[in-house]
Formats: sequence, structure tokens, C-alpha cells
Amino acid sequence: MAEREKGYWENKVKVLLKVELTKQGVTYAQLAEKMRKMGIPETEPNVRNKLSRGTFAATFLIQALEALGVSELRL
Repeated sequence: MAEREKGYWENKVKVLLKVELTKQGVTYAQLAEKMRKMGIPETEPNVRNKLSRGTFAATFLIQALEALGVSELRL
């Protein structure tokens, strides 16, 4: 497989999560609130920064998807 350009994977993962947010009409603030209700201490600025960078942990991705009620992903 050819080497991917710098930032390819970061962009792929942040787009994946942003698409799920858009599908459900959920804002960063609403996602942070849903995560807090699950006992995960997130704030809107933290969520925004993580999605902007695209370099968040797999744990954050799974927590966010769980908060959104996503049980399946299509890559």
C-alpha cells in the first residue's frame, strides 16, 4: 500500500465523527453534555479542539459514538 500523505488518518477519523454529529444534528456542546451524562468529563471547547486536531484517542471516539447512540460505522 502506498504511503498516505501527512494528516490523512487524522482527517479521516475527524470527518467520520463530524459526519455522525451532522447526521444527528448534534452540536459540540450537546455532545459534551451527552458525554457528561455518561460520567465522562468533557467540555465543548475540549470536544471542539479534539475534533479540530483529529488526534484524539480511540477511547474518545468510542465514547463519543456511544453518547450519540451509534452502534455501527461504515468506513
